[in-house]
Amino acid sequence: MTQKILVIRFSSIGDIVLTTPVIRTLHKQLGAEVHFLTKSTFAPILHSNPHVAKVITLTDEFDDMLSALRSEQYDHVIDLHHNIRTKRIKIALARPSTAFKKLNFQKWLLVRFGINRLPDTHIVDRYLAAGVSLGIKRDGKGLDLYIPPEKEIDIRTTFGTDPGTYAAIVIGAAHQTKCLTTDQLIRLCNSIGRPVILLGGKDEMTKAQAIIKAATSERVSDASGRFDILQSASIIRQAGVVITHDTGLMHIAAALQKPQVVIWGNTIPEFGMYPYYGDDKTRWISIEQKGLQCRPCSKLGFPECPKGHFKCILGHDIDSIAAAAEEIFSGVNGSSHTE
Repeated sequence: MTQKILVIRFSSIGDIVLTTPVIRTLHKQLGAEVHFLTKSTFAPILHSNPHVAKVITLTDEFDDMLSALRSEQYDHVIDLHHNIRTKRIKIALARPSTAFKKLNFQKWLLVRFGINRLPDTHIVDRYLAAGVSLGIKRDGKGLDLYIPPEKEIDIRTTFGTDPGTYAAIVIGAAHQTKCLTTDQLIRLCNSIGRPVILLGGKDEMTKAQAIIKAATSERVSDASGRFDILQSASIIRQAGVVITHDTGLMHIAAALQKPQVVIWGNTIPEFGMYPYYGDDKTRWISIEQKGLQCRPCSKLGFPECPKGHFKCILGHDIDSIAAAAEEIFSGVNGSSHTE
């Protein structure tokens, strides 16, 4: 008999992409019918995923939603968000459930006192651990993202450049302490001797226009605020290299098996949310300021540096970032690079 399993993760872009190995293994290894509960904003990430039978969106009519979930009679609930709201859902459904370990205390120890008690484990493997009791196991594959044909962007027509020849630069993130400054991004665009397409949401449109105006290269194009998440993913898929901060598009690039240069600010890879490629050897180059006593200052980020000096970002050498991107374009073997 086919098991029906509910997976819960409300947000955000990157976190939901990081759950896809759980979805895939539940479906392919167990033959389960997988339903996924998330916020409506992020539902499109999963709509074309063949391993998801139904995407259910979190609504303000919470009791009505609970009633609909009860009617599904799930065999098991896998909670990959693990907060008060998901606890309420699990109690209401009264079905067997498991949840991943958030390790908030360990993260607090590292942020507050610099004591690292975090396991050397990617969050994907911690997500998978929540389904081990059901019989799933790590399959060695990476993340999944399925882009429907109608979301594909014609790069030549839209930007006047060829697929595979440009660098996609993600100019924003959820918190400013994760991002290069506008001046640094301008210098980066000027240092890359190839076409550049800037990616970001509507909040980054002003920044993107400032970069375009100040860039000396005429081969810098602005895609910020113009495309939805799957269309932005199409631009990433067709890039020669992705240069990104610690953000959702970093995980999308990994899902699409793209090589990337990842620039870290106040967060650190040791939190377990670096690019995940499974057993694939797709290269990614890490650019971070090691040795700063104030880093990490948060597991998420801040609007501005709490110390006022912003060394974790301002200390980056822009030429080194451009050189790392060129290494990938040139096919030079490399793994991790730190400053």
